[in-house]
Amino acid sequence: MRLTTMEIRFHRFILPQLNSHRVFSRNSSSSRAIPVSRQLANLGDQRAAPLSWPAEKRGMQGGLALEDPTEAQAIWHDLGKVATEAAEALQATGLHKSVTNRVLEPFMWHTSVVTSTAWGNFFLQRDSELAQPEVRALAQAMAVALAGSTPRQLRAGEWHLPYVSERDAGLADSPFDDQPDLLPRISAARCARTSYLTHDGRSDPSADLKLFDKLISADPPHWSPLEHVATPWPENRAQGELRFTDRHGARQELPLTHLPRVGNLLGWRSLRTEVEAAQGARTFT
Repeated sequence: MRLTTMEIRFHRFILPQLNSHRVFSRNSSSSRAIPVSRQLANLGDQRAAPLSWPAEKRGMQGGLALEDPTEAQAIWHDLGKVATEAAEALQATGLHKSVTNRVLEPFMWHTSVVTSTAWGNFFLQRDSELAQPEVRALAQAMAVALAGSTPRQLRAGEWHLPYVSERDAGLADSPFDDQPDLLPRISAARCARTSYLTHDGRSDPSADLKLFDKLISADPPHWSPLEHVATPWPENRAQGELRFTDRHGARQELPLTHLPRVGNLLGWRSLRTEVEAAQGARTFT
């Protein structure tokens, strides 16, 4: 079973649609964590704008393109400038970034890391004429990336390690750390940040390990970044079927073999499952 992790960058205003797909493990750049000055630098003159400018009509899909979208585009552009100026003013008051950054979100480009063994329904739903154009563009780019990548065969006990490079591999054989799970911990921390680098732009394995410890020791723990790091586990596949009587009184059988027994990664065991089990937790997602 193929496991794939992607780092994706897209319009922040479509994030809720990405988050509706429950088969994905995902983490995102956080408006609560990234300094306002860095968000403003990221925006620059490249504020996110709609890909199309359809006319209003009833329903979720827009109508035909506006004959002349110039005025609408100018208003959107001006709103982005107002949001930038407002963020700068709020920053000057000393307001925390977790509030100030919110005014920038409609105009942000957003980075997420997404891991899954099941992509078909996402592409079916989102690469569709019924999807919002920005969502469809994202889905099409992800499909191209998936088709163009070559998976690497792993054995049980070997780890899928997003954001771990060949340069990092030498850390496991150095005096830096003698624990066998060094690279999985570094990988999970970088998934939490959606970056190889710290928020101030440094490559720092020591900071990665400190972040990992903070993730699992928090009350409650922040488990989700640990879901991207995984090892093959063929036993993680449900067996048999569920039988039930539906709302019309008909007897139904629901096959389960396409579903994992634990978590959302079919045929894989995430680092989250291992750490939760070791700590006596019982969510196992």
